[in-house]
Formats: sequence, C-alpha cells, structure tokens
Amino acid sequence: MNWKFLSRKNKDENKPKKSAAREWLDAILFALIASTIIRGLLFSAYAIPSASMEGSLLTGDYLFVSKMAYGARMPMTPISIPFLESTVFDAKVKTYWDGLQLPYFRLPGLGEVKKGDAVVFNYPAELVNRPVDMRTHFIKRCVGTPGDIIEIKDGKVYASGQLVANAPKAQTSYRVTTTSADLNPEMIHNLKIDVRYQYNPTIYEMIIPPDSYNEFKSYSNIVSVKEVIEPKGEYSPQIFPHNEKFKWNEDNFGPLLIPKKGINIQLNDSTLALYGRAIEVYEHNKVTREGDAIIINGKKADTYTFKMNYYWMMGDNRHNSEDSRFWGFVPEDHIVGKAMITWMSIDSTQSTVNKIRWNRVLRAIH
Repeated sequence: MNWKFLSRKNKDENKPKKSAAREWLDAILFALIASTIIRGLLFSAYAIPSASMEGSLLTGDYLFVSKMAYGARMPMTPISIPFLESTVFDAKVKTYWDGLQLPYFRLPGLGEVKKGDAVVFNYPAELVNRPVDMRTHFIKRCVGTPGDIIEIKDGKVYASGQLVANAPKAQTSYRVTTTSADLNPEMIHNLKIDVRYQYNPTIYEMIIPPDSYNEFKSYSNIVSVKEVIEPKGEYSPQIFPHNEKFKWNEDNFGPLLIPKKGINIQLNDSTLALYGRAIEVYEHNKVTREGDAIIINGKKADTYTFKMNYYWMMGDNRHNSEDSRFWGFVPEDHIVGKAMITWMSIDSTQSTVNKIRWNRVLRAIH
C-alpha cells in the first residue's frame, strides 16, 4: 500500500508544472465559461435607457433580470461575442453570425409571465432584420396575458373586464393652468416634474409623479391640474393596428383579444389588420390575397390557429411610453426574463458626488 502511494506521488511530482501564463489562461477561460452559463441560464444585467417606466424604474437604473423566473430561453443565434450588444460602433458592426439559427426552445421555469410583472423582452417591431434574440431589449409591465381581452377606458386598463391596477408609482400627464407668474425651474426640478409641452405662457402639459402631485397643486400660482385623456372614438394613426377601422388612441383602446397558443380565429379584413403581423412575421407564414380569399402558405384559409402565446406590455409612464399600444403583441419567444432587483442607479443630471441614488441600490422591483 505504501509503495503504491509513493509511486503515485513520484509520478505527480514528475509532471511539468503549468506556467503562470497557462494558469492565467485557464482561469480566464473558466471565468468566461462560468459567466456565460450564469448569464445565459440564471440572470443578466440590463440598464434602463429611457423614462417609459418612471417612476417605478428610473433612467439610469441597472437591473438584475431573472431568466429562471420564466425559464431560460436557449440561444437562437448561438455564434456571437458574449457580453456585447448585437451591434457595435454605431450599429455598423455585428457581434453575431446569423448563418446558424436554432429553433425557439425554453427550459422549464419557476413560473409564467403574470400581470404586473416587469418584463424584459426583445423589441418585436424592430425594422432592422435581425434574429429575435439579437433585437433591442425593452422593459415594460405586463398588463395582459394570453387569452385576455384587453381594453383601455379613459386611461384605465381592463383585462377580460377586470381592472388592472397601476403600479404604485405609475405616472401620467396633466394639463396645468397657471397664473401669469413664471414657474420656478428649481421647484420643477425638485418635484421631478417633466414639462412635455408649453401651449402658451400659462398652459402646460406635464408629467407629475404621484409623490409630487399634492405639493405641486398647493402652490399659489397653480390654477388647475387636469389629467390628460384622449377622447373615446378619436383615431390616432400612431396606435396599433394603424388602421382607420379601429378608432383607438392611447387612453381609449380595444377591446382586443390577446392570442393564446391553440386559439382559433376567423380570418377577414379586420382580423388580418389585428393579427396579420403575428401570423406572418412571428409565426413564419406566407400570407397573400387572391381577390377576397386569404391564402396562407399556398392554401386558402378561413381560420387560423396560433402556435404561440402572446402578451400585452405597457410602460408605467403611460403618456411617455412606446409600448404595445403602438406596436402590438409581444410573442413568447421574445421574452427574456423578469426584472427582480435594482443593483445600482446613476442619476446623470447630478454632480459627481450625488450621482448614485443610494436609496435605489439593491432594491426589489415591484
């Protein structure tokens, strides 16, 4: 026994030792593989670039997004440079090769997308022809799930007749009438008010955070503050489905059925306006017309059965958000994960000393 042990020990001692460079290379390779697995299967970090989710999430917030929450989506474009955006150098250089594309597949998750979740997804209406998993990342709040009938009445969202509660710090815009006295810029800044338009010297449209509303309204030079709501029946061409048959706008929209896997719809001019992009672009069918007939993949079709689930996403800053009201449904294969924690928050408008919003560091997202 002892002789065998000594023999093995001698053999190990005779092995050439790794050089310092080799040890560093092995460590770097291990770190890259481990971080790629963690980022691909467990969670990723994302930054908030715009104000569409204020005041729940602020521009400059950095988030941890759980991919386990809904199940990690396996890469559809497996050959890419890790940790980089899909394009670099002002979108002139791609960091991926789309010559190899894999079918959509998602691992089992801890749950499903629910109403109220802050969800990160790939932007479905992107005009640049890129693979799904290489498209721009958006974050919005889910307000409608597969099979729901979504409707917006005077700014309030309903899913299958049930009111969908706003996020606690959701924002909207107000028409503000003042006296002739100028508004104090410092007061506007301190109350975090966004002045969207000034129609004349005394009338403004402003986005006012809920926490600032009462204080702002109490100032002596504020005559009135009224919520801005686009009237029912007033057509807005920017609003999905961009068709005059549907007199919809930001604040009065629908009713609209959100597609669910296995659900069957009748095909006609109206349903093609609403679901044509989903059928053709997201579910990869060729849709043509021959007179009044609708042809799908070379065959006349009177109905269509959806292959995927879809979701309706809206920003918490309702009058400053490009969301499903403008471009429609989010397919399930575009879903990345659930925003869980704000791990850092940087306010670019502040001085160096005050740039970090310490009260938002390691804060759970609701």
